[in-house]
Amino acid sequence: MKPIVWVGILLIVLGGLALAYHGFNYTRHEHVMDVGPMHVTTEERDRFPIPPILGGLALVGGIALLVVGGKKGS
Repeated sequence: MKPIVWVGILLIVLGGLALAYHGFNYTRHEHVMDVGPMHVTTEERDRFPIPPILGGLALVGGIALLVVGGKKGS
């Protein structure tokens, strides 16, 4: 397979995931203080949103790359 086809497939998968999940969650550990043998940390959960338009553009771009890659191979 050509690299353009692989990039197209990757964009389709990433675009589909972006449309399905609208972002991803992550946990951040923050060091608060050290007092002798005691260590205090805090855990903070955040969300990184991905706009649906970005997922749609990735999906359309991936389909376009598959079409272009398929035509060049023929």
